[in-house]
Amino acid sequence: MGELSVDSYAPLRANVNLLGQILGETMSNDLGAGFLEKVEQIRVLAKDSRSGDETARSKMLTILAELPDEELVPFVKAFNQFLNLANIAEQFHTISHDCDEKVCAPQPIDDLFERLKSQPNAEEKVLNCLNETSIDIVLTAHPTEISRRTLIKKYNSIIHCLSVLDSERIDYDERQKYSQRLRELVSQIWHTNEIRQQRPTPVDEATWGLSTLEVSLWQAVPDFMRQLEGQFQKHFNRQLPKTVMPLKFSSWMGGDRDGNPFVTAEVTQEVLYRNRQRAALLYLEDIDELVSELSMDDASDRMIEAVGADRTPYRVLLRQLRKRLKRTIKALDLKLEDEEAELPVKKLIWHTRDLTAPLTMMYDSLVEKGMTLIANGKLLDTLRRLSCFGVHLLKLDIRQDSGRHAEVFQELLAYLELGDYNSWSETQKQTFLLLELQNKRPLIPQHWKPSANVQEVLDTTRVVAQQSQQALGSYVISMAREPSDVLAVILLLQEAGCQWTMPVVPLFETLDDLNHASDSINQLLTVDWYREHIKGSQEVMIGYSDSSKDAGVIAASWAQYEAQEQLVEVCKQWDIKLTLFHGRGGTIGRGGGPAHQAILSQPPGSVDGRIRVTEQGEMIRFKFGLPKMACKSLALYASAVMEASILPPPEPKPEWRKVMHLMSETSLHAYRNVVRHDPQFVEYFRYATPEVELGKLPLGSRPAKRRKDGGIESLRAIPWSFAWSQNRLNLPAWLGAGDAIKEAVKQGYIDTLRIMVKEWPYFSSRMSMLEMVYAKSETNIAKYYERCLVPKQLHGFGHRLSDKLHSGKATLLNLIESEVLMASTPWSRESINLRNPYLDPLHALQVELLARTRKTSEMDKELELALMLTIAGVAAGMRNTG
Repeated sequence: MGELSVDSYAPLRANVNLLGQILGETMSNDLGAGFLEKVEQIRVLAKDSRSGDETARSKMLTILAELPDEELVPFVKAFNQFLNLANIAEQFHTISHDCDEKVCAPQPIDDLFERLKSQPNAEEKVLNCLNETSIDIVLTAHPTEISRRTLIKKYNSIIHCLSVLDSERIDYDERQKYSQRLRELVSQIWHTNEIRQQRPTPVDEATWGLSTLEVSLWQAVPDFMRQLEGQFQKHFNRQLPKTVMPLKFSSWMGGDRDGNPFVTAEVTQEVLYRNRQRAALLYLEDIDELVSELSMDDASDRMIEAVGADRTPYRVLLRQLRKRLKRTIKALDLKLEDEEAELPVKKLIWHTRDLTAPLTMMYDSLVEKGMTLIANGKLLDTLRRLSCFGVHLLKLDIRQDSGRHAEVFQELLAYLELGDYNSWSETQKQTFLLLELQNKRPLIPQHWKPSANVQEVLDTTRVVAQQSQQALGSYVISMAREPSDVLAVILLLQEAGCQWTMPVVPLFETLDDLNHASDSINQLLTVDWYREHIKGSQEVMIGYSDSSKDAGVIAASWAQYEAQEQLVEVCKQWDIKLTLFHGRGGTIGRGGGPAHQAILSQPPGSVDGRIRVTEQGEMIRFKFGLPKMACKSLALYASAVMEASILPPPEPKPEWRKVMHLMSETSLHAYRNVVRHDPQFVEYFRYATPEVELGKLPLGSRPAKRRKDGGIESLRAIPWSFAWSQNRLNLPAWLGAGDAIKEAVKQGYIDTLRIMVKEWPYFSSRMSMLEMVYAKSETNIAKYYERCLVPKQLHGFGHRLSDKLHSGKATLLNLIESEVLMASTPWSRESINLRNPYLDPLHALQVELLARTRKTSEMDKELELALMLTIAGVAAGMRNTG
């Protein structure tokens, strides 16, 4: 799609101006007209400096540098809230107006069905695909998502007000009412401390995830299913079976213990109870509505037999369910207060079938008696919620590092005097584990007293063993390398008494691990016992974050692509259904970007109707925080998975592979020469970004590093990417990419590269993401951080990075034959431009705060708050951070 007319953005700009004006009035009322004048002066100067006015830029920086400590928090807060309100206006614009199809794709499923209709047996293909499709969106906690839940609810209320005010049919009184409400909400936000005072616990993070589900996804899922059904009926002239449910939601919040000592077995158990409790509360609301609505007296013989002769048989059954739900909520309340409290499971709503069976009987009864329209109302919505969420709301994944499992066997075998597990070869480990898996006697002695670390792993497996299969998702093994890593977890679960088969999922993260992933899975599948155990299904997780941190985006991306291709081939040889779990983050450097484009760029055969994808922190809020936005996001996911399954992308041509191998190798050397081999890199990184400060601030439950004494290699991928986004250099998302393209051009592949952009979704997506990264990167801002925070002897290193960035931009523009970045996605470009006048002062304030706080050993509370606000503000402005 080409340029949109300027008028396309008029409604967006109008709402940004409206919200900015209301915020200005609020600030003026609170802190006086002089404060607002100064804020407005800074904003105008920032805008002028963006137009190339160096005098304006210098004046802005001088004013900000001279702010007294007591004015820092209000000024930072002002620009932070301008950005949050701009985000709200953009979210509203996205769900209420047609924008760039590459971002919004207004009717992706409708468009797909239209294209598929001409195919032979199209209806059968689509229906089979929908019946088989499993899209599991896994919500994960995020150390950079620092917006409080109370503010997120107010942001959602603002969008509701904008929606009402946007209506042409609103009368004067209604307009006044909602205009006043808008002012109230902005005022409430301004007078609310938007930053957490304490580091959130894992239970806090899990509660945040449930909140997103409750305020948005609970409504969005049935809404989306109605849209899907309507589009299916429109194109194929038949109703979608009520059993179709392509969506699932899982969570890592309260289950991801990799490097997080605060996620314990007790925390996991508490989160599982809270998930059940919230589900019961939500279903209770549904049942209350159904009691009110289903007042009919005509029922099937089966219904009458179940409830007896009554004038309102549906209400009789619903009231019974309501009583059990209330009992369930009360029992879980007691259990959360007192671990020793009994759970009378038989009297509670404990399994999904406890609700599904009676509600399905009611549905069938209504249909049988000619009341299909009523059956397909709220009752069908509830049945679809049960199909998607069950009575556990979110399936909880467990994640742990492979080394922690090896530690269990190292200690245990030493205690049993059976050997030194860690010194054994892979063959010895596999032989031992397989023998024990088939041995009927227990391996772990009842009275053994292991170390605290080992006990925690054993306690976790016992919590897993006590759950129903529907409560839990997969057991993910970080840093998995060998088949023994998987067999070890299966044995631990067996020893804990787990009666059902939990998917044990190796996560291949580093470049070497990705390169050897298919060999590892092939070795596993050669084991007869293991193939029998998994019953024809294997899940594998592909790590985007750590592989990109290890090798740079181009080399990591190509390794991820090839690993998927090889895994598909291996599983096909063994007749095993493969599900790929994509560990994508928000940033481009961690696999982020539009989900629709990302799914369609996967290797052919790698989706095949099944996919799991992580969504993190602020990206959950941006994609799923509002019902209408969530509907759009779910439609993008569903259409991409169906298209990738029915119309898979082309196989890469041999010449394309040759070019990618060249680019991957060039990119890897260029990336590692800077990150691993340049002696100035680590020092520059720690001066030029707020990486050290990020570790000290209460942003998330998980420590920033896997080891307290570790260096860059132990730094987690989220703070690694996040730190570089704060100074706008965005280094992890582009370093090495420009060198790779330049080398391919130098070797005469420019025409091939241009064909790859046009014909290969994988390469097109990669270049599109690179284009966005370059557009968001600002060397002028990065140089300001450098000038104020970095010792002069390191400035030459910073200049080399800036030169690499500029050179990479020029190389990419030449490849895509464009004079400006993002020419084909004007909506995204406009989105960035809207924020810059508010972002620039925040960057300057952050630099000032870093300079002040680094002069003292202990951070002043007000300066710490101001610094956190700048971090939150830049995160809000950049949108795909972390």
